[in-house]
Amino acid sequence: MTKYILLFGFAISLMMCQSDQASQATSDKKMKKNTTEQKERKTPNKYSVSPFPYSPSFFDAKISDMKYANKKFSFKVEGKEYALGQQTSDAPEKMCANSAKGQHIHMIIDNAPYLAKYTSSFEADMKDGEHYTLAFLSRSYHESIKTEKAHIAQKVQVKGGEITESEDIKLPMLFYSRPKGTYVGKKDTEKVMLDFYLENVDLGKNYLVKANINGETHMLNKWQPYFVEGLPMGENTIELTLVDKKGNKINTPLNPVTRTFTLKADPAE
Repeated sequence: MTKYILLFGFAISLMMCQSDQASQATSDKKMKKNTTEQKERKTPNKYSVSPFPYSPSFFDAKISDMKYANKKFSFKVEGKEYALGQQTSDAPEKMCANSAKGQHIHMIIDNAPYLAKYTSSFEADMKDGEHYTLAFLSRSYHESIKTEKAHIAQKVQVKGGEITESEDIKLPMLFYSRPKGTYVGKKDTEKVMLDFYLENVDLGKNYLVKANINGETHMLNKWQPYFVEGLPMGENTIELTLVDKKGNKINTPLNPVTRTFTLKADPAE
């Protein structure tokens, strides 16, 4: 009888040991699964990038006849509804930085920040040599008019303050426009407009724009302005890169382009 009792006790102990081992294995498996899920789970973005609200189209707005002589640009600007110096009709509703001087030309020379000009003729210094130039019509809140007639993109040769040779840009190119400079106050800093200009690029079909916002990547597949929200006060940096559908950088001039801008609180608010 004692022998059977000992055997029964041994069997019970063995079963309990196996049960503990099974429980531990299950626990280890769950822990491993949870760890894997944590690794695979996408970290939430710090910054929100959303489409900019619809804006007046200005389909007949036109900029043409770019000339550069004596270090001075001259353009011809046309349009029944568009005029330099006027406020764009929906500026108060846009809730973003707006120019009190009204609608204007964005003049971009190579990789430099744009010049905002409110008249069709203005001075600008271009050194002798080859340059990539882009001029486009802008709404008062700095959103570009993205039509064929509303811009001029040329590769030029400059000597002695004059353009000696020019041709339309034939390569796919990306030009950075906004954000730029310093933004002050809640209205201008809560939502910051991201806008860029494309030449010879069918975005979404063969190309994408990779926007690196303070180290956080956002892939953009539509040529439109965007609202960026969640940016911290102080200096912020955005790098825009024209890439192919696999994310590879396109070998083209001025790619990528980087800008640093500043957000400040308004002491009066």
